[in-house]
Amino acid sequence: MYAQDAYVPTQTDELLWWLATAEKELIKDCVVDRNRYRIIGMTVLATWLFATLAWTYFFSTVIDNVILYIGSGVFMGFVILTIDRALIKGINRFNKNKFLPLLFRGALALTIGTFMAQPAILYMFDKEIKMQVSLDNEKRKLTKRTELDALYKNRKDELLKEKTAMQKSLDLKYADVTTARNQFIAETDGSGGTGKVGIKDVALAKRNEYQKLDEEYKSLQSISQQRIAGIDEELNTMEATIKKQEADFLQYLNTGFLTRIEAMNNLLKENGALQFRYYLILIILMLIELMPVIAKTMLPVGVYDEKVRQRENMEKLLVEESMDYEKDMKRLYNKLSMQHDTETMEEFFRMNKEEQKTKLNHFGKDWKRNDENMQGFWAKVKEQMISRPEN
Repeated sequence: MYAQDAYVPTQTDELLWWLATAEKELIKDCVVDRNRYRIIGMTVLATWLFATLAWTYFFSTVIDNVILYIGSGVFMGFVILTIDRALIKGINRFNKNKFLPLLFRGALALTIGTFMAQPAILYMFDKEIKMQVSLDNEKRKLTKRTELDALYKNRKDELLKEKTAMQKSLDLKYADVTTARNQFIAETDGSGGTGKVGIKDVALAKRNEYQKLDEEYKSLQSISQQRIAGIDEELNTMEATIKKQEADFLQYLNTGFLTRIEAMNNLLKENGALQFRYYLILIILMLIELMPVIAKTMLPVGVYDEKVRQRENMEKLLVEESMDYEKDMKRLYNKLSMQHDTETMEEFFRMNKEEQKTKLNHFGKDWKRNDENMQGFWAKVKEQMISRPEN
């Protein structure tokens, strides 16, 4: 008895073989290939676990519910497992076209590996990325404030210009009032003007001029203050609107996946020491995803692949023989059935032959008795005695 005849695979062996897409009934008799496919199965298992962890962390950055993001991570890990098993199942030495399938598998694995590496790198550089996210969000705040200021700048400048012009007009008018008041006082106390003390004609004229200017100033001040109050109210409304929009914008600032990816890219641009380590880790993590394809491609072909090919050929041959057997049986059935039906029909017509003759003689007597023409007699015979072909 050979050693392999007594070999009983463990549950671990069966799991690894299933991960490596090996058929248990064939692989258990291939002593050397058992270990090869255990290795391939372990690479698939490692990739599966890595994918599950990476996707779980990715979903944790965008989903708050623990059960939901763990379930989503497990599901995506299963999807990656399914893809890896499909990829390595199609790699064998008997494929006629090896380059294009291998190229497609490599591109697919590379794409998946690149994306899977992102969450892992975010986790590794978590502190640095959080700091960069904070800086980026501050820049976004400043950018938003600049955009809002630019949006309201023209109206603000217009209102401020109008306010300044009105204030300047008030100041000029107040200066005129002050000058007129000073001239009136100087005229009355003799310190200026004509030099005469008391209210004289000139003093009265200057007083009237001063009072007129003062009334104009008060009227202008009343109108200007109302307008300036309106301008201030509109400016305050603008500022409140800007602050509200800033507050609304702050609610959208987050530390989600895309924000952290952008922060990582900004960090890489500014930190040359990080770039080398980042790309090194990225390559390593991508190789983890490519491990099953690499292992299946690099490991030598053994007896198992030959057994698979021969088993497939045998099954094809058995299917062909089964189809041939079924066709022969159907052909024989039809042949014997036709033979049996032929004998039955012949017997049927032999049984009716004498009865048909008797019936024909009866029709002939009626025909002679009634002296019918030939066409009428034949029509009657054809209608009641001649068989019709089946459709």
